[in-house]
Amino acid sequence: MPVCGYPLSIFFIVVNEFCERFSYYGMRAVLVLYFRYFLRFDDDLATSIYHTFVALCYLTPILGAIVADSWLGKFKTIIYLSIVYAIGQVVMAVSAIHDITDTDRDGTPDNLTLHIVLSMVGLLLIALGTGGIKPCVAAFGGDQFQDHQAKQRSTFFSVFYLCINGGSLLSTIITPILRGQECGIHSQQKCYPLAFGVPAALMVVALVVFIIGSGMYHKTEPQGNIMLDVCKCIGFAIKNRFRHRSSSYPKRTHWMDWAEEKHEKLLIAQIKMVLKVLFLYIPLPMFWTLFDQKGSRWTLQATTMDGNFGSLILQPDQMQTVNPILILTLVPIMDSVVYPLIKKCGLNFTPLRRMTVGMFLAAMAFVAAALVQIQIDVSVYNTYIVWQFVSGLVKYSLIRNSLGPGLQEIYIMTKSKLRVSHFDPLHGNTFTVYRIGTHNKEIILFAKSLLVPRIIYSHSWLTWMCFLNFYALSQLCVFISRFVNGMAGAVNVSTFGSIDYSSASNYSLISNGKATFTITNGANTCKYSREFGFGSSYTLLIPSHFCSESISGVEDIQPNSFHMGWQIPQYFLITCGEVVFSVTGLEFSYSQAPSNMKAVLQAGWLFTVAIGNFIVLIVAEIAQIEEQWAEFVLFASLLVAVCVIFSIMAYFYTYMDPAEIEAQFRDKDGTEESDKEELQMQKKDFVDHHNDDDEAKQSKM
Repeated sequence: MPVCGYPLSIFFIVVNEFCERFSYYGMRAVLVLYFRYFLRFDDDLATSIYHTFVALCYLTPILGAIVADSWLGKFKTIIYLSIVYAIGQVVMAVSAIHDITDTDRDGTPDNLTLHIVLSMVGLLLIALGTGGIKPCVAAFGGDQFQDHQAKQRSTFFSVFYLCINGGSLLSTIITPILRGQECGIHSQQKCYPLAFGVPAALMVVALVVFIIGSGMYHKTEPQGNIMLDVCKCIGFAIKNRFRHRSSSYPKRTHWMDWAEEKHEKLLIAQIKMVLKVLFLYIPLPMFWTLFDQKGSRWTLQATTMDGNFGSLILQPDQMQTVNPILILTLVPIMDSVVYPLIKKCGLNFTPLRRMTVGMFLAAMAFVAAALVQIQIDVSVYNTYIVWQFVSGLVKYSLIRNSLGPGLQEIYIMTKSKLRVSHFDPLHGNTFTVYRIGTHNKEIILFAKSLLVPRIIYSHSWLTWMCFLNFYALSQLCVFISRFVNGMAGAVNVSTFGSIDYSSASNYSLISNGKATFTITNGANTCKYSREFGFGSSYTLLIPSHFCSESISGVEDIQPNSFHMGWQIPQYFLITCGEVVFSVTGLEFSYSQAPSNMKAVLQAGWLFTVAIGNFIVLIVAEIAQIEEQWAEFVLFASLLVAVCVIFSIMAYFYTYMDPAEIEAQFRDKDGTEESDKEELQMQKKDFVDHHNDDDEAKQSKM
């Protein structure tokens, strides 16, 4: 039953796609922070797992296409893999519940292995589900239209693309807000279960909506997979060429011609066209290597910045919303203003030239990211660490590690330049600290290295020493070093619990802004309030006479000082690059593909995305570049080099008309002389198909 000229079944498919994209992008928006701050992965491991997951999401579409076309059909494939998808999202939400292993109720899981295993299983199921249905949903929607509904079909794909970006935009706004809430049964922590649970619920809704429309769908039976035919033909050509490798056999024009003994010449010609385009795809993964770091490295970078926009407090993972907002803005501007203006200027801005410009813009985005990172590092390295002493200065002391095998020895000498040497088996680095100033009871030092959070105690002269990982003190929270109790007896501080005499509390994470603490010793109660900035660290000393006005606070770590708004230029550049690279690349692939092999090139395009994410893994795990800005510059340099190579390949590329080539081979395959005139008309109609819809319809008739 049509509604406004559209099949009613289309509305179920559109709602399904919106919910599914919300589910996927919402989960992905907070994923790297979940790795970093809940599972306690370091930056490199969090980045590696993130990009492994994204790569799998772009590898599994090949499997989904084969299953749908050769076995189950699109409808059943979508149903079955959506169930797998929803289960994966639920498992991810369960993996983020800290209370299931928090037996001591201190707010941190006691068995991280269980949470890691659950999250990895969930991600694997999600990658299989989202990737498997990716090539099916859009094609299934197109199947709902009849031949006379070409205009409605075109509008459907526009709405379909709008749903993808709409779901992405809303989810990257909402799920970081949900993550920023506090929840828990025994202790309140950042609410990752809610941030994963809402996308899981949306995926269940997507599945239910799709099933409701089951009786209205036009379901086509599996027709066989052209991808398998292509693989068989290529495999036979290679095998046949190897058999006839002797010089006694005459050479053939193209190595694919060795498949002529078994396969049709038309199929071979179509494969040649596909291989010509796939060869051009070889440099493309480097673009995706940079582009997909928006959700990993750039999000981690945002955690070290100030997200206060006045009345709006922006979470670091919410910065990703800049990308879909700019896409929805830039695509119509490029199509209606920029491209026509370039054409009026007499410039031949071909698709391959557009893609070259897109790669260059992405490289410049990473140059901008490197400049931002340098400014962040300057603000971080100017942060003081306060080392408090009970009395006087120490000329020379040796502190041995009392916290296990991690830190072996530390030597401290109070000279104009203090050297602290340490060997850490987990990190294997040596660092230097410089004395900034001295006081009767403290030495203020400047650390030039970022270490794992660690406390080291000594007996007589050193109250505490704290080595802090500045990058772990993030936009997500304020890092309160501790309350130190200077009273004669024990006190209780809200959030921190009971603190014994002359002892210090454990660390506690709180949100930014003003916080009020209630301090009581059983007989008296006192309230203490203070403003806390993003990423800062404080030590608060409770005096012996128990008065809130006398509580002294030492700012161990200054708040994040470099504003998150400085990331907008890099997001603008990378999005401009995406518009002229990705959108143009899809259009180019479609125009250069034979009529029955457009899905093959689509699979090849998605494969370049997967390879690009694997390249991130190689750099993150093998290169081991200490300075983040240097890694950004490395990626930018690699893309510029690849951009030059791609421009050379594009210069020698000859654009094809697949319809004309196919028509020629139909003539050569033994067509009767009386049919040649008809084939010439078909050839003309194929050529004009891209220019005139009416003539395309006439050709079809």
